[in-house]
Amino acid sequence: MRRRDAEPCLLLCAGPEDLGSLLLVEGWRHLGPVVAWVIDSFWTERIPALARYAGLVDRCFVTTAEDAPAWRRALGRPVEWLPWGTDALRLGSARADRSFDVLRTGRQPPEWDLDEATGAACRAAGLRFQGRPAWRDDADESQRWLLEHYGQARFSLAFSNLASPAGYTHPTRDYLTARWTDALAAGATVAGIAPAAPSVRELLWPGATLELGTVGRAEGIRLIGEAVRCWRPEQSARNARLARERLDWRWRLEVLAGALGVAAPALRAELRELRSA
Repeated sequence: MRRRDAEPCLLLCAGPEDLGSLLLVEGWRHLGPVVAWVIDSFWTERIPALARYAGLVDRCFVTTAEDAPAWRRALGRPVEWLPWGTDALRLGSARADRSFDVLRTGRQPPEWDLDEATGAACRAAGLRFQGRPAWRDDADESQRWLLEHYGQARFSLAFSNLASPAGYTHPTRDYLTARWTDALAAGATVAGIAPAAPSVRELLWPGATLELGTVGRAEGIRLIGEAVRCWRPEQSARNARLARERLDWRWRLEVLAGALGVAAPALRAELRELRSA
């Protein structure tokens, strides 16, 4: 039995397999409470059996609400939804002047994958296209650089893993990623096919996405072209505002701090700043 006055522990897991890393912590049985946050929680088939029998965690959070029932059965512990986020406060943008109509980042369906061909097709339709930004050596600098690009785009391309699968994505469950949350924080509308999970629809808002309903480039460009002609700067301002309200990482950290029973004065200060923003 863990003591209530013992040192709390946050176990931040990239995937279910990382739950077992707690066993590497000396004296882990005397920690308390132990709270896990599993980011790629959709890999429910990879939850280690020892997580239940060893009583590794007291409370668990997952990034997709639809994963929670399977996790509760596997862990025998309270499991709650704590979705993906973004640094909307520091890196978001509501700028009205946008240099690109269409920005490409990350994984894309085959017809959209070659930036040179997509750029030519966009230019033929009168659209300004920007291909994938080059990565920087420093992770923090890369994140700022990417958000700067999102902040210059009216629309950013993203297709769910079920619409545009890859060897490293889940084959049957779709989920939200940073390509949606970061783009929205920077004021861009996400064009493509969003995850269909009900929790994703609940988290986002009308106008956050432009649903193309197809992975075909020609039809997609036609639909984006129509949306660009109707685009107004207010759309970017609204996306940035609602991203601050719904998607900022600080809201997630507030929940974790409460679960751990820690004061987190620096977080409280940034939350005050976020609320006033």
